[in-house]
Amino acid sequence: MEIIGVGLDATEIDRVAKMIDQYGDRFLQRVFTAGEIAYCQARRDFASSYAARFAAKEAAMKALGTGHSRGVYWTGIEVVRRHGPPRLAFHGGAAERFASMGGTSSLLTLTHSRDLAIAHVMLMKE
Repeated sequence: MEIIGVGLDATEIDRVAKMIDQYGDRFLQRVFTAGEIAYCQARRDFASSYAARFAAKEAAMKALGTGHSRGVYWTGIEVVRRHGPPRLAFHGGAAERFASMGGTSSLLTLTHSRDLAIAHVMLMKE
C-alpha cells in the first residue's frame, strides 16, 4: 500500500453550533448528507458530532489536494458509521478525484474535546 494523500483538520465545536443555530437546515443540508444528519441528530451532543464530520470533510479535501473546488463539494465526502469505526465514502467529483489519484482505500480518525473536533485522513492505493 502507498499513501497518496494526507489531511488533518481541527474545527471549533462552538463555531459549528453557531452555524447550526444561525442557518439551521439550510447549513446542514448544504454541508452534510442525509445519513450524516440522521446520525448526528440522534446524538445527545450533536454539535460535536457535526463538528467532527465537518473536520473530516476538510481533512479529506486536503488529502484529495483540491480544497473546496474542482467538483469536490461538502456532500461529496460522507462520514459513514456502521457497526465499527467511521469511514469515508466519496461521491460525485470527490469520487472522481479519488479514482484519478488511483485511490483504493482510506483511513479516518475522529476525536473531539470540549472545544475542538479533529480529523485525520489518509488516502491509499494498492
